[in-house]
Amino acid sequence: MPNLSGANRAVNAPFDGTLTDDPAGRAASSGTAPIDPRQLARELKAFNTPRPWRSWFEIAITLVPFLLLCWLMLAAVEAGYLISLVLTVPAGFLLLRLFLIQHDCGHGAFLPSRFGNDWLGRALGVLTLTPYDCWRRSHALHHAGTGNLDARGYGDVDTLTVREFHAKTRGGRAFYRFYRHPITLLGLGPAYLFLLRHRLPIGLMKAGSIYWVCAMATNAATALLLAALVLQFGFGAVVLIVLPVSLIAASVGVWLFYIQHQFEAAHWDQGADWSFHDAALRGSSHLELPPILRWFTANIGIHHVHHLASRVPFYRLPEVLRAYPRLRTMNRFTALQTLGALRLALWDEDQRRLVPFD
Repeated sequence: MPNLSGANRAVNAPFDGTLTDDPAGRAASSGTAPIDPRQLARELKAFNTPRPWRSWFEIAITLVPFLLLCWLMLAAVEAGYLISLVLTVPAGFLLLRLFLIQHDCGHGAFLPSRFGNDWLGRALGVLTLTPYDCWRRSHALHHAGTGNLDARGYGDVDTLTVREFHAKTRGGRAFYRFYRHPITLLGLGPAYLFLLRHRLPIGLMKAGSIYWVCAMATNAATALLLAALVLQFGFGAVVLIVLPVSLIAASVGVWLFYIQHQFEAAHWDQGADWSFHDAALRGSSHLELPPILRWFTANIGIHHVHHLASRVPFYRLPEVLRAYPRLRTMNRFTALQTLGALRLALWDEDQRRLVPFD
């Protein structure tokens, strides 16, 4: 398994100083000042402002190609499914990018107004099979409790401590092993999450009628869209296209979400020991991908910055790395290195790291 800690442990040392009062990050780039995540969060507010022209440009260059590819695949099914099947891969990645734009809307980071963010997010939810208001609430809880052992269970990958795992019954341990298996995490799990779980406001059923309205309205709009496609292209063609495209987007999205917080030198605490700013910066990874994958994943790999400053639009995250070069190496992984992280399953409170079952 690739060593997922190594140099990262050095940059994960406790923060005990300030970064800089210089908004351009010149002192940070010198590497002489220790990083203070609270001070950094304040400085990153300078990057919060969305650029409307850029936001609409990003939605156009994602949505238009996605709709065009879907039409081409549906029209080409009768001529030969192999061509359509090949096109499901780029279509799936474009659908993932639409979900990540929806994600930015949920943080109020994509458009200047809350109204614009919310209604664009709701419209995209019809395509991504994700009720916007339900997801926004659970994701906000995830951000608020990242790395907090007392606040697990909202919008995250279930993670037990070593002690909790050994305290479970044999059946409980077997189920957790099944849950944490890569086939479940990246195959069965995404299919269940996006095709079934999102159809109801699971976890929010008693939190207010808005979540029921959002889930049912999204279901109805998606059903109408699928019905129109079935009338035009036939049931079989729609299933053969929509299902693989959705599952590709879901599986890649869950893989991204997994590595964002599941790595050996991750950061977990509980009670008074937990700090939002420390957990956000130290408990989130920086997944450095090739340029084409960075585009398709809307820079979500720069996740340590995103968790510390979630109002920064995704297209401005690279600006942050340029202004604060030290953040480039913090919790940095390549796509290949993330494969080893799939073996990690338990938080060891004594060693303060994620460990595999063995």
